[in-house]
Amino acid sequence: MAELVTEPGGSDGADRRPAPGPGWRPRLVALDIDGTLLRWVDGGGAAHEEMSEAVREAVRAARDGGAHIVLSSGRSPHSMTDVADQLGLGSEDEPVWVVASNGAVVFRYPPLDVVLEETFDARAAVAAVLAEHPDAIVAVEERGVGYRLNKPFPEGELTGEMILADVEDIVAEPVSRVIIRDPAATADDFVALAARLGLQGTDYVVGWTAWLDLAAAGVSKASGLDHVAAELGVTADDALAIGDGRNDLEMLAWARRGVAMGQAVPEVHAVADATTASVDDDGAAVEIRRWFPA
Repeated sequence: MAELVTEPGGSDGADRRPAPGPGWRPRLVALDIDGTLLRWVDGGGAAHEEMSEAVREAVRAARDGGAHIVLSSGRSPHSMTDVADQLGLGSEDEPVWVVASNGAVVFRYPPLDVVLEETFDARAAVAAVLAEHPDAIVAVEERGVGYRLNKPFPEGELTGEMILADVEDIVAEPVSRVIIRDPAATADDFVALAARLGLQGTDYVVGWTAWLDLAAAGVSKASGLDHVAAELGVTADDALAIGDGRNDLEMLAWARRGVAMGQAVPEVHAVADATTASVDDDGAAVEIRRWFPA
């Protein structure tokens, strides 16, 4: 594994939290999945579904060392249970906590038991985006099944059954999250679009590609983790969080120590307390082993 990089986030390290003091050790480890635990597929918007042994062993060492491991992803619940299984997390006697859909859904597993779901009326926000990107794809999770969407997504970007429907029907009822994808646009196009529109009453995240996640205002991975931490009797001051995407910004700012993956987008490096190696160099394992050595 590569050596840990510990440069402070931001251009000059200003306004960073002080480093954890002597004897600090995370009691909660919040882990993004795609680009953090799983390597990205070259040239695509999907991740390989197998993680390295170094990452698996490091996560298990943290668990065995007494930390609560919480998976925290933009993925829908049904596509996160496989990752928990790979890591050996959770049992019927002690289900693992999972933050899904960028904080809109919190569940325990196994079995999959939804504890919290934040919904909102997405109609106005979706209409505003489609007014500028009329050919975009719109999708809403059909929990436990797959997605309802108005046209197919690029192959490999969503999992489960794909149910075609009109946009009006897809957002007719309150939803936990809406995904809007325009393969003809870029991530920068969507960053500018979201900033320009404002999207009142919602929170939004732009992915690595022209992928826009819409959720209820105030909902993020951080809000989901705050709920989990309260249930576990810990706080953000006890937390280590590792991520690489724009949907990780609030999570990294929330945690006592927020760490960016080496290949993370600049906004993530700016908010993080430190940077580890890239996902291709098992950066998540490198950071975890700092606190839970072999």
